Amino acid sequence: MATRKIAIIGAGMMGSALCWPLSDNGHQVNLVGTHLDEQIISSIRSNRLHPKLQRSMPNKVIPYSHTQLAEALQDAEIIVSGVSSFGVNWFADTVGPLFKPGIPVLAVTKGLEDLPNGDLLILPEVINRKLPAHLQNKISLNAIGGPCNAHDLAARCQSGVVYCGKDIATLQMLRQTFATSYYHIRISNDMVGVEACAALKNAYALGVGLGIGMMEQSGPDGLSQGYNPTAALFAQGCLEIQRFLRLMEGKPDHISDLPAPGDLYVTAAGGRTVRLGKLLGQGVSYTEARKRLAGETLESVEIITHAARALPKLAARGLARVEDFPLIMHMNRVINEGLPVNIPWTEMFADHIY
Repeated sequence: MATRKIAIIGAGMMGSALCWPLSDNGHQVNLVGTHLDEQIISSIRSNRLHPKLQRSMPNKVIPYSHTQLAEALQDAEIIVSGVSSFGVNWFADTVGPLFKPGIPVLAVTKGLEDLPNGDLLILPEVINRKLPAHLQNKISLNAIGGPCNAHDLAARCQSGVVYCGKDIATLQMLRQTFATSYYHIRISNDMVGVEACAALKNAYALGVGLGIGMMEQSGPDGLSQGYNPTAALFAQGCLEIQRFLRLMEGKPDHISDLPAPGDLYVTAAGGRTVRLGKLLGQGVSYTEARKRLAGETLESVEIITHAARALPKLAARGLARVEDFPLIMHMNRVINEGLPVNIPWTEMFADHIY
């Protein structure tokens, strides 16, 4: 395998976790912190420890400050966006002008944005639209979907993901570069479908968290485990993701594969999104829950807000029925209108014929 030079922008958990398969494959990795990652970069420089992953970074990883961005990108053959959805504008504005046609970009970022008419955009398209005019539609933008926990990847646990983009040859090159005996990659040219699943699973993992929180609040009766409600919420999430895929013209195959149920499973198994859902399910107000999770990046909240804001506009255009999305609309009311959690069970099971 030819060794390559890869620049990862964003020293958060998932961007940094990708350093393990890349280093194991012999590639040089320049890990560039954003303006919010100075403490992480400083720690790696001083003792190789990534403070969030709590692991020593592989030796082939070279840390760079955001002030050294141009130096870190010099001669890079692949650029990885490791920022969260809140950093997309920074990435497009700061890194985008340094892109070069022929150098593929691969994003771990998950999210959606809605346009004034209700159309939902995946983040690679958002980045494309924010690039300088001479680079728009000239850069190979690709993304990672599918279930992958950063701690597991850094521990070299068996992991399966999907790389998506428009050009299969580029995706095959990326797979050859990143895949290892423990990091397995499928490829798909359905970027809209994979990215929609990758974003929406965050929203519906919060829904599963609501069920867990309600179960914990009511307390066990000695026999019941409370699996039924959380399973029903998980299934409702998959159903609504499928409906979003139809709206956005993504392939329906993802609803039975890694991008939808696989990614939803690993996200619902733990992490900040489920913690937020649990707090809300326990009766904690959204305002108070945000205080308790201060400092956490809650992409699920933004995704729920964008999707729920888009649906009435799409319905007005005759493209969607708001009543087909009762769970995400309820989560939006809890988050943005301050309503208490009251799972819409009746609406979820109305008029669904197999």
